[in-house]
Amino acid sequence: MMQLKVASSKLFPGDGVVEENESLMTSDEVVAKPSSSPAGTTEGGQNIYMDGSFGRPQRWQALLGLLSDRGQLTVAGASEALSVSPATIRRDFTALAAQQLVTRTHGGVVATAGAYDLPVQYRDGDVSRAKQQVATTASRLVPACSVVALNGGTTTSATARQLGLRSDLADRADRPALTVVTNALNIATELVLRPHIRTVTLGGVARPNSYEQVGPLAKLVLQELWIDVLILGVDGLTLRGGVSAHHDGEAEINSAMVKRAERVVVVATSEKMGHRSLVRVCDWSQIDTLVTDSGVDDAFARELRSWEVDVIVATSNSP
Repeated sequence: MMQLKVASSKLFPGDGVVEENESLMTSDEVVAKPSSSPAGTTEGGQNIYMDGSFGRPQRWQALLGLLSDRGQLTVAGASEALSVSPATIRRDFTALAAQQLVTRTHGGVVATAGAYDLPVQYRDGDVSRAKQQVATTASRLVPACSVVALNGGTTTSATARQLGLRSDLADRADRPALTVVTNALNIATELVLRPHIRTVTLGGVARPNSYEQVGPLAKLVLQELWIDVLILGVDGLTLRGGVSAHHDGEAEINSAMVKRAERVVVVATSEKMGHRSLVRVCDWSQIDTLVTDSGVDDAFARELRSWEVDVIVATSNSP
């Protein structure tokens, strides 16, 4: 039986393990017994959530931790474990199911084969609202059954999560519904858990700061691949200098991705415009689309459109 590990150990001092010889209980009970120090309790068995002071992100992470231990949760059991109302737990279960992190059952939820970590928009301080809107809009530009490449970065990682959540891809009968090529280990680790998505990594040397694989091996693999759409995150954008990156190794792989892609979509918030980083990735003649937020300078966008670059301003109402 597969053992699931929760992403954050701070909330759950005792990770439970499902025993191989344990049988299913009734529908009002959990599938498996927790270990001697179950998630949500201290070594002495005291409930660590009694004060109810944590907010929705912490509560959701706590629920995922309990689910990781037990495989199944009921409304009553989760309500008691977290000392919150059953109505709150029902809303949490519905919201987590909508994010494809759990599967609803009558009176509870069961574990989904996926990462037990919250989507980025529900974590504190990871990605701004503007970046999330850019990511959501960019993810909708990727056709089903295509090959999409993503480099590393917060905006591209958020875009990858949105691709993983697209129900039109998950519901397709033909598999893979999407092929993702990436040099970012964090993106590959997350998307490989989606059974409808084929994940291809480039190999190479992984950089600890960005989780991106760089070097001759990554470039060699890229030369053998065809890419339909590239979702490209960048560090800087200027009209004269094109798009740029801080690190020369990352810029080299990004530039190679651009050359292999039929369509290049740059994802960047407006705060990066007018800033030039150390290494040029490509100029605007190689870019088809820029997805950005409502803070984009009108003159900047107008100039790009005159160069036949499609500028898409992402909002909460973007199609």
